[in-house]
Amino acid sequence: MKMPANSLLNQAPAVLNIGIDGFNDSISHNGGHVDHLGWRPPGNADPVLAWNLARLMDDPRITAANQEVTQRIINARPMWEDVALRADGVWSEMKGARLLLHAGPPVAWGDMCGPMHGAMVGAVLYEGWAQTAEQAEKMLQRGDIAFGQCHDFQAVGPMTGIISPSMPVIQVRDATHGNVAYTNINEGIGRCLRFGANGPDVLQRLKWFENVLAPVLKAAVRHNFDKTGGIDLKAIQSQALLMGDEVHSRNAASTSLFFMTLAVPLAAAQGKVPQDHIHQTLDFVAKTSQFFLNFSMVSCKAIMDAAHGVPFSSVVTAMARNGTETGLRISGLGQQWFTAKSDLPNGLYFPGFSQDDACPDIGDSAITETAGFGGCSFAASPALTLLAGGSVSDAVRYSQEMYEITVTKNPALSLPALDFAGAPCGIDVRKVLDTGIRPLVTTGIAHKKAGVGQIGAGVVRVPMACYVSAFEAMAQQFLKD
Repeated sequence: MKMPANSLLNQAPAVLNIGIDGFNDSISHNGGHVDHLGWRPPGNADPVLAWNLARLMDDPRITAANQEVTQRIINARPMWEDVALRADGVWSEMKGARLLLHAGPPVAWGDMCGPMHGAMVGAVLYEGWAQTAEQAEKMLQRGDIAFGQCHDFQAVGPMTGIISPSMPVIQVRDATHGNVAYTNINEGIGRCLRFGANGPDVLQRLKWFENVLAPVLKAAVRHNFDKTGGIDLKAIQSQALLMGDEVHSRNAASTSLFFMTLAVPLAAAQGKVPQDHIHQTLDFVAKTSQFFLNFSMVSCKAIMDAAHGVPFSSVVTAMARNGTETGLRISGLGQQWFTAKSDLPNGLYFPGFSQDDACPDIGDSAITETAGFGGCSFAASPALTLLAGGSVSDAVRYSQEMYEITVTKNPALSLPALDFAGAPCGIDVRKVLDTGIRPLVTTGIAHKKAGVGQIGAGVVRVPMACYVSAFEAMAQQFLKD
């Protein structure tokens, strides 16, 4: 009797590989097809952590708290209501003091990355506390300048995120919950303080912000405030998702919508501010496709601050990076930072640069992911995949992954590519550890040396160690009885 031929031996194999991806290359290089399932044991493969995770996954206290948190996120209505012409008029701690705010969790001068060093020097020069870069650096090394974290002052800043006493800041209020948030003004592209540049051209632009741009923006928003209570930033963000932005790394549509929002009140402001200043402002905004980024960030900061401080909640309310470490804050765990070494972003580099030139992940802009934009809404922005080095299917997959680690969907943020489903809402520490899926952040990539600027764009994952330490704090607090 003739035995039937085994077709497995006569054709290229099709393999489903689970967990470790070390087998994938050998299969594909030998003509096989491999699908990889990136699975790892729950609880980061730690038996104690996994047991505590099992005990807290269905905890009714956490479930109720997370429902409250996500409802606050959904109901939040961030309104741009003013521009404070000086930061020290907002924060009394800055009045007459030498205090600089920066992005991310706390970091000492000796541990700062190159761009942070350069931006700190630039801020000291901008304030007139030193006359040369060498003098400024010596002051910073000696500890003559105090540091604070933007998040501790209800503020956010992109990349290095530096805010100094003389800088104007954007003021946003969550009309639903009443809390206020702040940010600085986007400098555009090229040589910028946020990338560590500190030459005369950079300082001159900051002075122009102070003397021209900020007063014009203030006149525009105050005109709207008198009629409508300000400018609804969430409405702009939501519309931009329908127009190809994910409102973090891509803000072309949102900046255009913002420009249209400015035009009418500025036409009415003629006579209150110089006509030439209005023209300069509109020209700068029109030429700066990322201008809305800071408004998106401060909108999300107002949203997430309203969601912070709910006892027993496991929802992430801040993700921030300082170029050395990435840190998290959790709604139910107070103001504590849970930190780990920042990863290097992956993506597409501009000609002449590679990952060897990149600074580790930096900036407060990951606040947008916590509010459901950025990586959570990647599916809305197929154009961004060209910069991030992926494909449209990758963009859709990223958003689908984020559903696995979030509490619910936000009906106010529609993603067209996913049949207008609401964006993922409420990153849950427990789900990150249960699935092994780390939150995805869309990001610009800064050169590791001060002043070079942006050298690419891509994506980065939040370090799992941040979530491990946050969950361990949850277990210690929530299981102590």
